[in-house]
Amino acid sequence: MNKDTRNGLSEKENKSALTGGEDEKITEIIKSAQKGDEKAFKLLVEKYKAQVAGIAYKMVGSYEDAKDISQIVFVKTYQNLGSFDTTKKLSTWLYRITINASIDFIRKHKKHRHEALESIAGELREKKRDVEGTYKRSLIQWAIKKAMEVLNPKQRSVFVLRDLEGLDIKEVAQITGMPQATVRWYLHRARSRLREELIRHYSGVLEGTGIKYGL
Repeated sequence: MNKDTRNGLSEKENKSALTGGEDEKITEIIKSAQKGDEKAFKLLVEKYKAQVAGIAYKMVGSYEDAKDISQIVFVKTYQNLGSFDTTKKLSTWLYRITINASIDFIRKHKKHRHEALESIAGELREKKRDVEGTYKRSLIQWAIKKAMEVLNPKQRSVFVLRDLEGLDIKEVAQITGMPQATVRWYLHRARSRLREELIRHYSGVLEGTGIKYGL
């Protein structure tokens, strides 16, 4: 059985909930959860927990912190689901809660506990298949995560949503509550600052990986 059908949701239906309007089955699950059906709410958590955790991780750079943020997100979702407009996309609403929770974390903790380069190298040395390719990709990801520390929360948010999650400008504007022109400005600034940071501090680390700082 396809893993995307374990909650009665096909792969097509899962994709629809993220790229278009909610399909009828998802809408019914949301409405049931709004009425206090805990099983329905658990289905929503199962459906969206990977996306929520992924965005939180890209925002704060720590799996443990992303896990804590995800818990906060779903607590807030449970508390406020009754006011959610079912004619809207639940994913957009969840992404907004996740971004805001991540920004709160960043502002509270200031510094971000990213994985050390040595730990990545040690883990990869134990892998047998495509070690070189995996190592290069991990170096690029590590350098970008470290460079992202120079971004302010709004720059980080639009960069994560647009360039790492692949959402379009309109969706990013809906999630962040910014005008599209403002999103484009923050994205431009984020890319420029990341490019400068990568060249200034990580060009040696990334030498030979093929990255051209073309963010």
